[in-house]
Amino acid sequence: MAASPVTAHRRDTSELESRRANGADWDRYADEYQATHGPYLGDLGFLWGPEGLTEDEAKVLGEVAGKDVLEVGSGAGQCSRWVRARGGRAIGLDLSHRQLQHSRRIDEASGVVVPSVLGTATHLPFADDSFDAVFSSFGALQFVADISAAVAETARVLRPGGRYAFSITHPTRWMFPDDPGEEGLTASQSYWDRTPYVEVDDETGATSYVEHHRTLGDWVGLLASAGFRLTTLLEPQWPEGNDRLWGGWSRTRGLLTPGTAIFGCDLTS
Repeated sequence: MAASPVTAHRRDTSELESRRANGADWDRYADEYQATHGPYLGDLGFLWGPEGLTEDEAKVLGEVAGKDVLEVGSGAGQCSRWVRARGGRAIGLDLSHRQLQHSRRIDEASGVVVPSVLGTATHLPFADDSFDAVFSSFGALQFVADISAAVAETARVLRPGGRYAFSITHPTRWMFPDDPGEEGLTASQSYWDRTPYVEVDDETGATSYVEHHRTLGDWVGLLASAGFRLTTLLEPQWPEGNDRLWGGWSRTRGLLTPGTAIFGCDLTS
């Protein structure tokens, strides 16, 4: 069934509106996403973004063997399964029930089971000091309105000295149309305009998708205020031989401008 037409808006939105819209959007999109990108991700694969940089290469999360690890925005659990295959005790959390159904499907097919829960980054259903590491691979944080609450929740469930690693759409990408072709190379939006991008279903009037933008400076300040010490900031270059289209990501754009930013930090307090 074809998706309903939508109209794009730039306006403020609440955490509740963002959560409801994006949870439902991922439920609708999950089947297509896993069919399109699942083989590229791998059932036990850990990619940080469309460029294909793996955690084996990047080593942002660090050693996971024997550690309690939480993945926020776990989708079908591919990254958490990678952690478990290397001796870590990974748990997944995702906003989309359908994505978690795909995670169960891959659990059964692969034999590597990731315990997963339905939840949101702003209200993690875990006790204080539960994890040695928390990570989010390209799946959650740009969809969160109350990002301060999400980072504070991460700090709460981490043990002192714990590791926090995540990847997001590179903040400079906000300036450009979400187009993998030549038209996606012309800046048309202010980098400093943080007004959320909102899609509204033309037939129902319901908000169907929300995305939020923070600058690199916003992220550094946010992490520091929550007690994190930034140790790593990676901007993967587009690799030779990768001709894959992934939404607005492409070789055309990736050779000229970064599409993904990867942060790694440690909890100091």
